[in-house]
This record gives sequence, structure tokens and C-alpha cells, in this order.
Amino acid sequence: MTSKLPDSGPSIFAVMTAAAIEHKAINLAQGFPNFDPDPRLRHLIAQAMEDGYNQYAPMPGWLPLREAVADKIGRCYGRVPDPASEVTITAGATQGLYAAIQAMVHPGDEVILLEPAYDSYLPSILLAGGVPVPVPLSLPEFRVDWDRVRKSVTPRTRLLITNNPHNPGGSVFTADDLRKLRDIVLENRLLLLSDEVYEHLIFDDRPHLSVLADPDLFARSMVTFSFGKTFHATGWKTGYIVAPASLTSEFRKVHQFNLFSVHTPSQVGLARYMEDQRVWDELGAFYQAKRDFFLGALAGSAFRALPCQGTYFALLDYSALSDENDRTFCLRFAEECGVALIPISPFYREAPPGMRIVRVCFAKTEEVLRQAAERMVSASYPDGP
Repeated sequence: MTSKLPDSGPSIFAVMTAAAIEHKAINLAQGFPNFDPDPRLRHLIAQAMEDGYNQYAPMPGWLPLREAVADKIGRCYGRVPDPASEVTITAGATQGLYAAIQAMVHPGDEVILLEPAYDSYLPSILLAGGVPVPVPLSLPEFRVDWDRVRKSVTPRTRLLITNNPHNPGGSVFTADDLRKLRDIVLENRLLLLSDEVYEHLIFDDRPHLSVLADPDLFARSMVTFSFGKTFHATGWKTGYIVAPASLTSEFRKVHQFNLFSVHTPSQVGLARYMEDQRVWDELGAFYQAKRDFFLGALAGSAFRALPCQGTYFALLDYSALSDENDRTFCLRFAEECGVALIPISPFYREAPPGMRIVRVCFAKTEEVLRQAAERMVSASYPDGP
């Protein structure tokens, strides 16, 4: 049988998590918190099961949750989408991204993606018969070179995928970024898939500039979000897509056969939890404190931290420590030093040569971050500082 994804194997996240388990290493590789969600949220979901919400939810999602999402978007970005025709609940952001790409991309369509890119984008494009057009971000701050994006547009370009805040780069869009994005999308009549799952995890008093706030840009966009990333519950796999009614209609045609509906008790519990809109307000400060704690603890090591403006990931340059390629370095580091990291090269179709950068997840308790930092400092100076 001929494979539809011949170059795909186990994801680097699975590989490095397996290495962490094998070597009993601290897992800073896969992007999940090691602490529990708010007890009140857990109680509300359990209560929803006791209340009998255990059968199929409507295909677009439980309406009170879609209404809560619409209210939250209005509060954050100044426009309220129609919960009936512009909000769809998904089984996490990745399923939403997949269904959106299948809905928007036809065989032969070109899709611009900004690399390094979240690893689900590329296979989703290929499965839709699309032609990926990678555009590298500018190093070392992982900014978008909009002139290069503009030059990559051809008559066959249909879709542009953006990720703001960016995983793994940690950069966030400025107002100038959003203006340039808007010009390219509107001038070329492109569709936009905006991955904004880390919308509330932005640091140092920066705002999140969502495409939802621009009516003209939103008219050509699907925007994806994640409850799991936001509320420290990645295993619940619950998110949502916001798009104008015309695009939502096409999205739901795929969604209903790809998934149909999402876990009902989670939707009911989340809707009740979001009645208090303050649940979003402290997330940026919460993760900024973790970023600062961890990078501060690493200050005496050979790792050099790159700028981190958002998400719960940080990038570390290890070139002062090793000349190994990033995958080899990460596998050896997990075995010998007891900390699992993620190489950056798998986020590229063709990684820049000589890149010596790894990603760490700091969505951990301070004790775990402290232990990991101690091991990383010790590995930097095995014979003493």
C-alpha cells in the first residue's frame, strides 16, 4: 500500500516523551502542565455528568458554551461573533486545524506556512492535496519577514497559516505585523487560518492582537483556540473555531464527518465555569512568573535563552555546550543529564543548517523547574564552574 504520508513517523513529542520515560528524565519536552486545573472547573465537569449530560452534544457544540465563547471574544476583542453560525466547538485545536485545512484547501492549492511551524500543519496540508510553501521566520527573534511572505504569493496561493503567539518561537504579533498581514490577505484575496491557542499567555504587558478585532481580516479567516492550553487541561482535548458564517458552514461540513461532536460534560462544565469571565485575567502573569523563575535558575548555565514573549515555551541556544545536531543532542541529554528537551528541526520541512536550538516547556511546578535547571547547570559544567 502506498502511504499518503510517506515521510511521517512518530512525532518528535512522542519520541522525546518516550526517552523521558525510559531514562527517568524530567520531561520539559511535551507541552503539558504537570499541575491540575482549577478544582472548581473539575467539579463543574463532574457535576455535569451527575446532572445527566452524557449523550451527544449538538454537532456545532453545546449552545451555552458557544454563547460564553462569543461573550468572551466580545470582551477581549471588541466584536461578538454569532454563536449560532460563527462558533464551533472542536476536539482540541489540532482537530479544528485539521478540519479547517480540509475545508479550505483543494488539490493543487498552495498554502503558505511560517516555519518553524506546529507539526500538524504540514501533514494536514498534504492530506488535503495542498502544496506547502514554507517561509522561514527571521532569527534569532522568530519574526515574520512580510516582504518574503508577499513574494511567496502566487496565483495558486489559497491559504496563509499564522500562529500568534508563536509555538515554538515565543514571538507575538505587533500592530505593524497585523497591518502587513491584513494588506497581504486582502490584496491577494487569500484565506487565513490563524492559530491563537496561546492568546492569554502573553508577557511583559503586551496585548494579544487577534485577527478577530479586524472585521475585514476576520471576513477571510478561521481562528482556532484551545481550552486545554488555557485551563491547564490538555488531556480534555476541547477547543473552538471562530469564523464568518460562510466559512463556518464549510468547516462544519468536514467537522461533522471528521468528529461530529465533542465530549458533552466538558462543554457543560466549561460553559458554567466561564460565567465568571475573570478566569482568563491572571493567566499571563501566572506563566510569566514561571518563565522568569526558570530562566533565572538557568542563568548560570551554558544555555542561552532567546526572547520569549508568549506561550509556555522557551527556546535555548546550546551552541556553547555542543556541536551535535539538535535531535542527537536532545536524545543524549535525556539519557545522560536527565532532562528531556525538544529539538527545533522537526518544526521545519528543511531546517536551517547549523541550528543549535531546543525548546523547553515551563508549564511545570517550581520544584520541577528548579530540579531541571539544576541538572542543566550541572551538565553545562561537569567539572565544576
